Amino acid sequence: MSSGDTIFAPASGYGRAAIAVVRISGPGTRGVLQAIAGGTPRPRRMTLRSLRDFSSGELLDEALVVWMPEPESFTGEDQAELHIHGGLAVRAAVLRALSELPGCRAAEPGEFTRRAFLNGRMDLAAVEGLADVIDAETEAQRRQAMRQLCGTLGSLVAGWRERLIEVLALLEASLDFSDERDVEDAAVDPRIPGLVAGLEQEMARHLADERRGERLRDGFTVVLAGPPNAGKSTLLNALAKRDVAIVSEIPGTTRDAIELRCDLNGLPVTFIDTAGLRETEDPLERQGVARTRAHAESADLVLWLVPSGGDPQAVSPGAGPTLRLGTKADLPGAAADVDLSISAKTGERVSMLLDRIGAAAEAALGQGDAVITRERHRQAFAEAHQSLGRALAALDEGRTELAAEDVRLALRAVGRVTGRVDVEEILDRLFATFCIGK
Repeated sequence: MSSGDTIFAPASGYGRAAIAVVRISGPGTRGVLQAIAGGTPRPRRMTLRSLRDFSSGELLDEALVVWMPEPESFTGEDQAELHIHGGLAVRAAVLRALSELPGCRAAEPGEFTRRAFLNGRMDLAAVEGLADVIDAETEAQRRQAMRQLCGTLGSLVAGWRERLIEVLALLEASLDFSDERDVEDAAVDPRIPGLVAGLEQEMARHLADERRGERLRDGFTVVLAGPPNAGKSTLLNALAKRDVAIVSEIPGTTRDAIELRCDLNGLPVTFIDTAGLRETEDPLERQGVARTRAHAESADLVLWLVPSGGDPQAVSPGAGPTLRLGTKADLPGAAADVDLSISAKTGERVSMLLDRIGAAAEAALGQGDAVITRERHRQAFAEAHQSLGRALAALDEGRTELAAEDVRLALRAVGRVTGRVDVEEILDRLFATFCIGK
């Protein structure tokens, strides 16, 4: 990548559509507009222009053109958008014409957003929020992503950085005074221990959030488990309101896990239908049983199904939080020792089951109010928290030099969240996940 290039890319989806948007950014944007659109229109005003091939003068399209001079643009550079007709041939012709202009090239994945970061238009936490906004599937995920995009995490980290800089300045002032010959027994500023302790407690509070932010991004996992013919596949079909799993009276029909992703009260929930648990000589079924146990151990919630008239088996060892669910309630012989009885066939109490799952998901994920949303944030906060703990211990022992170094380490750790230090490897990995026009 070179920030001196002028880049372009489609910023709307592929396929036939009414409108397609092409983004252009870089120092040559004004020249690009002069070459194919006959000049630059008034800034930030949609203007109807004829787009023409610079070499042949051939009319490419009638388009709405927007010109956004630096620095007040998404990337912080001169930028333009071409709102062209969304036919495949029109888009291909416009992109080809742009690629033939000197100094103008197709953008790499995430390059527009990377330039916005490098030009100070966004911090790294906001960049990650933008990626999550694009990927959000439910209301809670959207809400969490928008909070991060709008600076909730960035503002928190900026506040912590300012306070850490203040503490570090006070510590270094104490160290400077201690070197002066005419100053005896230079004391550490009495405010420092309280400032450090306050920061440590705030970080500890955010770290003790049960990973709600990361779990919301991944979704709440519910595993349907139990003996063969307990009604797992029937329940999955009832939840999906369509046939997603084969239902058969023959035991062992389900061999592999079948996943169903859904939006439950604005929260992302994944239901996993698994193979029935039993001892078997069939090698394929044994693999399915092993996978069932693995899914149950990692699940946020296990629905342990017990059919009416069936033998109430013990829950699989190592399973996650479990709800014992009696199934086939429309048949005689109610299941014993269960938390809730339902009938997937008639729909009896299925809505009650969904309410209980929704309550469990909300308790585990929240509604998009978590600050830490990625493992990278958590690692940085944990490192800063540990450094501040060591700083407090060093202050108690009168070792000001060590306390100052630990505060400096905490400052570097929180700076990594917003991209103030040590970001090159993070940038390469992060921006490669973006679509071309972002």
